[in-house]
Order: sequence, then C-alpha cells, then structure tokens
Amino acid sequence: MNTSEFSIRELALYILACLVMTGCTVGPNFERPQTATPDVFNRTQSAQASSKAVESEFSPQWWTLFNDPMLDSLEQQLTDANLDVAAASARLRQSRAEQRIAGAEEYPTLDGAASYYRERGSPNGILSLLGVTPTGSQPQSASGAAPLGVAPLPGSKGSPAYNLYQFGFDASWELDIWGRARRGVEAATALSDASYEDRNAVLLSARAELARDYVQLRDTQALLKIARQNLEIARDATKLTETRVREGVTTNLDVDNASAQAESIESLIPTFESRSETTINAIGVLLAMEPGALGQTLSEPRDVPALPDQVPIGVPSELVQRRPDIRKAEAQLHAATAAIGMAKADFYPRISLNGSAGFQSLQLTNLADWASGQFVVGPSITLPIFEGGRLKGTLHLREAQQQEAAIVYKRTVLEAWREVDDALIVYDAEQRRRDRLTTVVSLNQRALSIARQRYKAGAVDFLDVLNVQRQLLDAQSNLEQSKANAAANLITLCKVLGGGWESAYPNPYVSR
Repeated sequence: MNTSEFSIRELALYILACLVMTGCTVGPNFERPQTATPDVFNRTQSAQASSKAVESEFSPQWWTLFNDPMLDSLEQQLTDANLDVAAASARLRQSRAEQRIAGAEEYPTLDGAASYYRERGSPNGILSLLGVTPTGSQPQSASGAAPLGVAPLPGSKGSPAYNLYQFGFDASWELDIWGRARRGVEAATALSDASYEDRNAVLLSARAELARDYVQLRDTQALLKIARQNLEIARDATKLTETRVREGVTTNLDVDNASAQAESIESLIPTFESRSETTINAIGVLLAMEPGALGQTLSEPRDVPALPDQVPIGVPSELVQRRPDIRKAEAQLHAATAAIGMAKADFYPRISLNGSAGFQSLQLTNLADWASGQFVVGPSITLPIFEGGRLKGTLHLREAQQQEAAIVYKRTVLEAWREVDDALIVYDAEQRRRDRLTTVVSLNQRALSIARQRYKAGAVDFLDVLNVQRQLLDAQSNLEQSKANAAANLITLCKVLGGGWESAYPNPYVSR
C-alpha cells in the first residue's frame, strides 16, 4: 500500500470520527411556550368576604388551612394508601422503563453465542456443484483436484456426517450521526415527565376528593344535629297543643298539625344517617380501607371546618409551573417536538459498525486453539431510496401531532386561568351568602320564640307557629350547607392552584 492510499484511508477514518463526535441532530429543538398572565389575581383586591385570598406564598399542604387535625391525619394517610395514586405510580415506573429502553439505542450491543451441530451435506444439493456424487466413490471438487472433506464411509453415499463446534461474540453499533437515537431518548424522557405529572394530577384530585368528602360528612352530621334539635322543638309544640286541648282552649286540629310537623322532621333523620355512613365508606375507599373501617374514627359529629382569615394563593407567574395538567401538556408537546426529529432522521443514511469474533472447529479438543479463530469486522450503511411515501407521511403525521400538542397546551393554560378566576368568584360569593343566611337564622329563631309566646297567650293561630318553625329549619339547613359549600369552594380554589403533590413525590428524573 502506498502513502497516498494510506493517507486517503486515514482521512476517511478521521472524517467518520468527526461525524460521530459532532453528529448533528436534525429536527426542531424544543422551546418552552411563552404564555400570557391575565390579571385574574386582581379579584383578591375587590373581595368583600371575611376570608380573603391574598398573593403570598402558597402552601402545598393547603388542607392545613382548615386547622382540623382529623383531616390532616387522613390526608397524610392518603399519600401511600390511595389505589389510584398507586396505579399512577406503576404507570410512572413503566414510562421510566421505556425511557431506559430508548436510551439503549445510543450504545453498542454485544451478544455472546455458542452452538453445536451434527451436520451432513446433501450430495444432491449444493455439494453436487462441488463434485460430490451420490455414489460411494471418493468425492472430488468441481475442478477434479483435491477431495472434499473426509471420504465417505464404506457403503455410504455423499459426504459423511460431522460435528461442528463454535462460540464467539457479535457486536453492532449504529452511529447516531443524525441524532435519531438522541431524539428518541428526548421524547421518552418527556413522556416520562408527562407520566410523572399525570401521577401528580391523580394525587391532587384524590386529596381534593378526600377533603370534599370530609366536609360533606361534617355537613351531614351537622344537618342531622339540626334535624334532631328541631324534632325536639316540634315534640314540645305537640305537647303544648295537647295541653291546650285538655284545657279546652284549642282543638285536636292543632295536635294533628304539630304531630305531622314532628313526623316530617323525623323523616329527614334516616336520610342523613345513611348519607353519613356512605360518606364514611367513600373516605375509606380513598384510603384503601374496607367498608366500615373508619366508622369509629369518623362517626363522632364535628362541625364543618372553619375558613381561615387569609388564603395564600401564591403569585400569578407560579401557576404554570405548579399545575400538573399544564406541566403534563408541556411535556407532551416536548415529546411531540422530539418525534419530528426522529422522523426527519429516517430520511438520512444509517451507518453501523458490525463485527463478530469467535472460534469454530470440527473437533471439540482444538476448539480453543488460535488456529480455530475467525472474525468479521466492517461497517454497513442503509440508505432509503423508495419507501412509497411512508417517510414523508410519517413526518407530516409527527408535525400535525406537534401542532395538536401545542394547541392542547394553550387550551390547558387558558382553562387553568378560567378555573382560578371562577374559583375566586364563587369563594367570595358563597361567603357573602353565608353571612346573609346567618342573619336569617337569627331572625327566624327570634320569630319562633315570639310566635310560641303569642300562641300560648292565644294571640295567634298554631299554623303561624308551624310556618315559622319550617322557615327556621330551612334557614338552618341552608346556612349549614352554605358553610359546607364555602369550605368546598376553598378546596376547589386550592386544587385549581395546583398544590398538594410537591412534597410527596419529587421526581429525580425530571428533564427540566
């Protein structure tokens, strides 16, 4: 080999090494979308309710705002017990495994193999081209020179059977010149991030559902208490009418009306009792407990958790960074963008370095001898020439999917701001409604006291007493439900702000 030939080969190897080391990555690079920040949080300045949302550091453990130790304990158990969260965690582990599988494309593969064969060639097949006849004569090569292999045994025809031992290693490495493997890893990592955010969203929803069920339980228990209190009032009124009948002041009509009122109120009690039990079971399912397991823990009545004076909601710029659904949509957009690069890389040649080395022998005793060694080393290149439009179709598909992912991301962000705005509106409005209902209950209580006094004095008809008592029962029920609605609205506000998952499940593999 002369010097010029050596220089050309050396130059070619150098260029190939440069391509490998500085290989380009085709396709667009992902850039985090820029979104506008509406003036939604300005509603905090015009709020009139006593519990106000303020722009200060948002606490991930938002349920502690209710200052209810029982609720705090249930939320702590939820992290590891909820089955929906466990299933989402299993999906996350699957996505991380797929991420690892995609990462293997960047590395060479090395396989070891060993085999033993007992073989005999057919004299009517390929061996006939080499001069092997189906007779028992000495086999000759096609040129008539040296015989082929071992002569057949007496009485046999063609080539005799023989043993073939071999073992070795096969290696292959596709050079990622165009970044196809790197884009695949990028897409798999982004999908793993999306799966992580999906688990966070499941956890956040489970926390909010648990808090709502807890508030509903306390609301039902409070309504049950109100019904029992009004039942006592109705029974006292019945006794009063019976006394007035014996005194000859009134008729049995008042007794029947009072008894009907008491029976009507008592009919509410089984509904509240059953609702209380089913709500406890609902909380148990969230904690992966059997029905009735939380009966003793939660059956003791308690008031609906009170609202805090202030609700920290963070700052507007944090919303996009905190809400799992927005972060998931961003990760899916990232994966769709990387998939475009993979589709574009398919248009370019694929270059692989292949090699195999091992030993082959007809005798096991000399299989490991150096003379039994064999190897094959060399590059291979694959260039797409005609694919019937498959590559272009795939590229157009990936580009359309990326456009859809971008639209979904924008819609997710817009929906998030709408939810926050709505939550701030209804949180303030329900509190103002609750304050008005508090006044209504106070007035109805005074009216009932006056009506009973006047009935005893014979100044009013008993129907007036019954109407006031019905109004009081309705007002008390509405007030209690309004308190529960206000608490539920606070839960919704904290949920749409995206808190409640950060401290529980950090993601060490997140690509951001």
